[in-house]
Amino acid sequence: MAKIKKYKIARRLGAGVYEKTQTQKFLLSEQKRSKARNARPKRPTDYGVSLIQKQQVRFAYGVSEKQFRRYVAKAMTTANPADELFRQIESRLDNVVFRAGFANTRAFARQLVSHGHITLNGKKIDVPSHLLKKGDVITVREGSKNKTVFLDLSQRLESVKKPAWIDVDAKKVSISVTGEPKNPEPFFNFQAVIEFYSR
Repeated sequence: MAKIKKYKIARRLGAGVYEKTQTQKFLLSEQKRSKARNARPKRPTDYGVSLIQKQQVRFAYGVSEKQFRRYVAKAMTTANPADELFRQIESRLDNVVFRAGFANTRAFARQLVSHGHITLNGKKIDVPSHLLKKGDVITVREGSKNKTVFLDLSQRLESVKKPAWIDVDAKKVSISVTGEPKNPEPFFNFQAVIEFYSR
């Protein structure tokens, strides 16, 4: 997705949608734009607010509408749909590769997986949407370790702030799934997403 399009989406949905728009530069440019416009913004309807909250999650994780609906439909069959939706979408392989620090954006993590640079439990995998479970181990494929993008990865992994449910071994350059995702970021409202699809 082009940078200009990402900026346009982030202006509509909020800076927290993409990693590239969570910068001081983007926030300052948005303040200048709002001053230049000087117009009173329209008050969004309840539907409009919940649509924005749904789109925030979908765009941030890079999921198509069709795929997202499948996650929601599966989550609706459980006792706590909002938590289940978060667990599913956070357990995607591309997201875990991003969370562990192998890539600086989810889009780049998706690309690494799609191009076959990642192995899951010793086998090459190229499906970014694959849902991981406790005990899974992710590593860089042996043939890809000499690629430029992975050369200083072990040093970068040491400084990465990772979630509690994954364990990263910087020396072996591997990720182990040790639990289930918990505590979604405050920017995302998964309960509102479930309510949007329950209409």
